[in-house]
Amino acid sequence: MKFGIIKERKNPPDKRVVFSPSKLQEFQDKFPESEIVVESSDIRVFSDKEYEDAGFQVVEDMTDCDVLLGVKEVPVANLIPDKKYFFFSHTIKKQPYNRKLLREILAKKIEMYDHETITKPNGARLIGFGRYAGLVGAYNGLRAIGLKEGYFTLPKVATLKDLEEVKAELDKIQVPNLKILLSGTGKVSKGAQEILDHLNIKQVSDALYLTSKFTEPVYCLVDVMEYAKRKDGKVGNKFEFYKNPTGYESNFMPYAKETDFFIAGHFFGDGAPYLFTREDVRSDNFNIKYVADISCDVDGPVATTIRASTIANPIYGYDPQNECEVAYNRANSILVMAVDNLPCELPKDASEGFGDMFLEHVIPAFYNNDKHGILERAKMTNSMGALTSKYKYLQDFVDGKE
Repeated sequence: MKFGIIKERKNPPDKRVVFSPSKLQEFQDKFPESEIVVESSDIRVFSDKEYEDAGFQVVEDMTDCDVLLGVKEVPVANLIPDKKYFFFSHTIKKQPYNRKLLREILAKKIEMYDHETITKPNGARLIGFGRYAGLVGAYNGLRAIGLKEGYFTLPKVATLKDLEEVKAELDKIQVPNLKILLSGTGKVSKGAQEILDHLNIKQVSDALYLTSKFTEPVYCLVDVMEYAKRKDGKVGNKFEFYKNPTGYESNFMPYAKETDFFIAGHFFGDGAPYLFTREDVRSDNFNIKYVADISCDVDGPVATTIRASTIANPIYGYDPQNECEVAYNRANSILVMAVDNLPCELPKDASEGFGDMFLEHVIPAFYNNDKHGILERAKMTNSMGALTSKYKYLQDFVDGKE
């Protein structure tokens, strides 16, 4: 079987790659029967020469590969028919801007495996860039606070070599007496927590957080059963919530009253209640001044996120009274950091971490007859040009009926 590491062609440019040169060597060593080539790229964080020095052929033509591995969406014009593709297609939620992409995947009889669909049997994702989104998001939020308030100055992550340099910059600052709320318990949240722990910010329980004042910065980690509650007043269950959240409502305002800096690292599912609304933000009990929305669902559960920001311009201000964007340093505005492609700022570390997961969970499935069902669960389209049974719900979307 011949694998190809494809060039990223989406704009803005993305320097990440599924496998670093060293991880690709490990792939080759573990599965010597595999053949691997790398498409030439002047974009990715690792140069063509680094792959050549690692023993891999760098080529311009990928048409003789069986499996093509990328990160972001492949432009329609560059899709090669009758191949197996792995990349983030951003189609599983019926994203209208990628309808044409999914149609072309089907027309070209491509077997599509979206990185988001590579899961355990219970649906939990096995691979992704979540940790790096969390790391960069928490850092960016702190950097934004420093810019607005003049507490300290941090360079942009994109100007730093790697995570080690990011943490070295954090070692130079003193975080003021802030109450920090972090939502979620997945990879994103754990990445953000890694930054807070590196800064030696004390973690406190939600009970203490909601009832106490502190003389040092602290953070509280909350999951869905803290920031959401059953409408009927009965005790909630997070597995019930994940299955059907429609019987729940927000319980976020007690936290909003006590929080200075909110880091949104939770997953937001269909039908789940918003954490807070624009009306909530106008309340006298809403005291959040700074928001790092790593999840970045625009006009969604975090009402201050009225648009995604960019790596070039990562922060803006939100005016609660007029519900509009203003300068981030304007008085009485809420500071918002809502970059939607945060891992791109740490391309080297993010690529190395992604390759670890991909080699552990995905590549073996090609050589063990997919004994754990990894490929079967992940395959969205088949070589006959049809959606697989699990993804038949996308047919109306493909047909333009939704």
